[in-house]
Amino acid sequence: MNHYETVFILNPVLSDDQVKEAVKKFEDYLLNKGAKMIWKEDWGLKKLAYTIQKKKSGFYHLFEYELDGQLIAPFELEFRRDDSVLRYLTVRLDKHAAAWAELRRGKIKEKQSN
Repeated sequence: MNHYETVFILNPVLSDDQVKEAVKKFEDYLLNKGAKMIWKEDWGLKKLAYTIQKKKSGFYHLFEYELDGQLIAPFELEFRRDDSVLRYLTVRLDKHAAAWAELRRGKIKEKQSN
């Protein structure tokens, strides 16, 4: 089981319910494949650095999880099949990146509790 982080951008014309449904679909896919979900974040609607499919903004989401490496390609295929996804990026975290991600999660939790 490797440690991964996936950031994906959803189409800005989706309603809140459609965004939640799309996020749940990808999360359920991971959980059904035996992934251990470590952290997920909704970064909200953000402006894109450049236009993608004539869109200037998108809903950003982050998943941090542990999964067998052979299951990443089928997971990314789900992103390619879904028209609501503008872009996605999956990165395997080494021990240093995983430690940094844990530190970042701690800071976020601390801000939420205050």
